[in-house]
Amino acid sequence: MKILYYDCFAGISGDMNLGAMIDLGVDPEVLRKELRKIEIGSYEIQVKRDQRRGIFGTKVDVILPSGEGAPAAHGHGHRSFKDIAGLIEKSNFSEGVKSTSLNIFMKIARAEAKIHGHSIDEVHFHEVGAIDSIVDVVGAAICFDYLKVDQILSSPV
Repeated sequence: MKILYYDCFAGISGDMNLGAMIDLGVDPEVLRKELRKIEIGSYEIQVKRDQRRGIFGTKVDVILPSGEGAPAAHGHGHRSFKDIAGLIEKSNFSEGVKSTSLNIFMKIARAEAKIHGHSIDEVHFHEVGAIDSIVDVVGAAICFDYLKVDQILSSPV
């Protein structure tokens, strides 16, 4: 059984997660190729080694073409859970990647619905509907599938 354990002593971002997955053995080219299976707009994935406070790791950035995503640089789209689920469902991902991606977005949608007092169908993602956030979530599902992870655990944040 392969268990992936996150030690979230200082939290984790989507880019940090993708970088960690590459450090665990995910081929960046496989990640890029798989991500092209979902139609979310133009972007590029930049992968480089980085150092912060004496710790080395892989940094992953989602780069949008100049001028896209205005007014913010993250490709903000106000997509609903239904919109994102539709994009995932019509993609050519494996069933495992689709299922994991949809489960992650469903958990986020439930939290958003609860916080804002809406039904899941009424939830519109702002940050999470952005291209970079979709890449982070779907990319994580791709990485879990690639690494053949059976279970994911984490410490408290």
